[in-house]
Amino acid sequence: MNEQDRVQRSGKWYEGITSYEWMVLAIASAGWIFDVYEGQIFNITRNQMLADILGVSGENLDIKKYGDMFLGIFLLGGTFGGLLFGSLADKYGRRPIMMVTILMYSLFSGLTYFATDLWHVGALRFLVAMGVGGEWAVAASLVAEVFPTRARAHASGIFHASSIFGTWMAAIAGIAVAEHWRYAYLIGVIPAFLILIVRWKVKEPEKWRAKREAQKKGEAELGSFKDLLGNRQWNGRAFLGMGLAAVGLGTFWAVTVAGQDLARSMLLASGVAPDVAAGKAKFAYGILQTAGGGLGLLAFGPLSAHFGRRRTFIWMHVIALVVVPITCFVPQSYGQLLFVLPFFGFFTLGMHAGYAVYFPELFPTHLRATGTSFCFNGGRIVAVPVLFFSGWLKSQEGMDFGLAVTLLGTLYIVGVILMAFLPETKGQELPE
Repeated sequence: MNEQDRVQRSGKWYEGITSYEWMVLAIASAGWIFDVYEGQIFNITRNQMLADILGVSGENLDIKKYGDMFLGIFLLGGTFGGLLFGSLADKYGRRPIMMVTILMYSLFSGLTYFATDLWHVGALRFLVAMGVGGEWAVAASLVAEVFPTRARAHASGIFHASSIFGTWMAAIAGIAVAEHWRYAYLIGVIPAFLILIVRWKVKEPEKWRAKREAQKKGEAELGSFKDLLGNRQWNGRAFLGMGLAAVGLGTFWAVTVAGQDLARSMLLASGVAPDVAAGKAKFAYGILQTAGGGLGLLAFGPLSAHFGRRRTFIWMHVIALVVVPITCFVPQSYGQLLFVLPFFGFFTLGMHAGYAVYFPELFPTHLRATGTSFCFNGGRIVAVPVLFFSGWLKSQEGMDFGLAVTLLGTLYIVGVILMAFLPETKGQELPE
């Protein structure tokens, strides 16, 4: 029995994985960890940041309005950067574009330290998001291309699940800096050093190099949106995948991150001082809920490898639909909410690992980063109206916050419907 047959029969996905493959997973995960930090640090610090810049109290309704508006701007930036850099990664290679995107989000995160006006925040969040959106698509494609079929779902799931460390870093930084929010953005400069490791260690995948040679001979066109959207074999997958991502991204910013506000509102209603409530809410969301979310992300890979991608997505959406109102209305104390939040995180966040597992499996090598980015980052722009609606709904006088979150959670039904039209890719080789 040769080594390949022995590994196949052992049933252990990680046996036979090379040190280079593990290293690629580690580098891709590190880039994604800081991606998530850049996104989450705004969510963690936005009350202090906007109160400071607007010159109002932390309870002012404008904070919720502008907070969700800037999240919408972040989604727009991620869409633009993701589509641009995804296409460039197919044209010029995974390694150089990964370096550019990491440098971009690091630089503009650090410059947020100097923001003194609302337009500064909006512009910088847009530019940070461009780098974040581009880096995810490149890293997800790289992991899918490097790992063998039997290990791809597990490795891609681990890659996306590493995001919990980014959220934990943001939560810890937010708690540590308290009202001195500017220092939290300086930490975002650190991943700039990661580009040295990418340049030194990462090689272009063999599949991409083969397609590059084919392009030189006129046999393939790399990173073409015309090919992606004009070819009936791929355009249906692209638009359905974009809709699926829009459900997850819209509900993430409108529903999942509401765990922090649910905790904060409950503490304030029970008479806890605002500064104490803010710290405890950051812990509830950034540490406890995120731990549950991280387990959900880690679970998606093994679940989808066993049950299939479609069935795992469908059940994640269905259970999330049920868990949201339970979280909003059942807990009657902060302690009870702490018990429920990990389950809330598990099912509302766990499906996101599926995007890293599933989207690269839908497209051929010459369109993989382009298609993956179109799904995930195109989903961002479709989710923008959800963010603006969320901000408007939550800021309405007399609107119960838990009811607003529950209404927004009905979007999970759309995710179930979309999966009925997408293909199953479990156990299949990547399209060529």
